[in-house]
Amino acid sequence: MASPLTLVLGGARSGKSRHAETLVQAVPPPWTYIATAESYDAEMTARIAEHRARRPAGWTTLDAPRDLPAAIATAPDAPLLVDCLTLWLSNLMLVEADLDAATQGLLAALQARAAITVLVSNEVGSGIVPATPLGRRFRDAQGRLNQQVAAVAGRVELVVAGIPMRLK
Repeated sequence: MASPLTLVLGGARSGKSRHAETLVQAVPPPWTYIATAESYDAEMTARIAEHRARRPAGWTTLDAPRDLPAAIATAPDAPLLVDCLTLWLSNLMLVEADLDAATQGLLAALQARAAITVLVSNEVGSGIVPATPLGRRFRDAQGRLNQQVAAVAGRVELVVAGIPMRLK
């Protein structure tokens, strides 16, 4: 049986989150949304509010800025959307967490799920090379994380200008 896991990749403001929501909403509720964002400023607060306002009734939201594997493991066995792996990774890097251990925990939690699971992540490898060592470390870690999740996913899509393209 193919994995019920879908990875949706795209650049900033590409439409990847909106597309991921439609994939989850294609099956009956209840739907669970795991949010990894933390609001540190007014702009991020507005982005979070926009995402929440776009989702219709029927969604349960769980916040998991750092312990995403535990949130996935304890989420109901029903359609699940994780938005997004990029913020989760940056949250882990800010507290200098063990990225390899966190990734292995994430992969184990994902592979244990039987219900449809959609993850959103930024594709950061198509832009310019970051000017700082931290930026390059983040870009490299994001690329590795995306590759590892894509390897266990049954479906991988890339969203460009709001248009989803199936890669796997």
